[in-house]
Amino acid sequence: MAALLLETDPRGVAHLVLNRPERHNAFDDALISELTETLLEISADPSVCAVVLRGKGRSFSAGADLDWMRRVSGYSEADNRQDAAALALLMHTLDRMPKPTIALVQGAAYGGGVGLVACCDIAVASDDAKFSLSEVRLGLIPAVISPYVVAAIGPRQARRYFQSAEVITAARAREIGLVHEVVPWGGLAEAGEAVLAKLLEAAPGAQAQAKDLVVLCTSRQIDDALLAETGHRIAAQRASAEGREGVTAFLEKRLPAWRKK
Repeated sequence: MAALLLETDPRGVAHLVLNRPERHNAFDDALISELTETLLEISADPSVCAVVLRGKGRSFSAGADLDWMRRVSGYSEADNRQDAAALALLMHTLDRMPKPTIALVQGAAYGGGVGLVACCDIAVASDDAKFSLSEVRLGLIPAVISPYVVAAIGPRQARRYFQSAEVITAARAREIGLVHEVVPWGGLAEAGEAVLAKLLEAAPGAQAQAKDLVVLCTSRQIDDALLAETGHRIAAQRASAEGREGVTAFLEKRLPAWRKK
């Protein structure tokens, strides 16, 4: 059975499904490699305009697979560095995808599963979802996912949950910024479609540029260099074919070329 399923619908939405329900979609080195490669392929595919990530079965992802953890426990420090680098590449690839990404989360999202959620642009959780940065209970730390989780929930909340490893309810996850919406059990698909409907109205090139603006402006001082860079970016986008088409369509009161009729 394939551990990862990919289906792209006629709208250009890529649906990625973690398909290890019997293991609560826990990941190992093979799944990490496959997911990274698939994300890179999707990133380079101009026919894909958005990505939806979800887990099959009762859980989104319970984090690291137990058999993988047993193998890793016998690794040398050098082997562990290589293994960690692969997971770090996965998180970075998902975080920097030039397409909008949506995580639909049900059941457990633990450890690295929290990292996947934090790396997606938009996260919607079912009210039965539960999250935990559980690494310290095992004498470990949430190292490679930490940049993305801290960016999502802020350093103050991270200080608590990185150390306590307590379970975070869906409602609490929304309060601290880990997820954007919480919906009743069974309502994830409908909520995901509502978000997609808005995303599909926008210009794909502009979305990629807008997403990169967040990276540019995060933790940056508002100085002459930043002002110049943001000015350069809007000028370039206005002059682009996409920018000209969008403004012209608006003035002519018609749908732009990228909108599906």
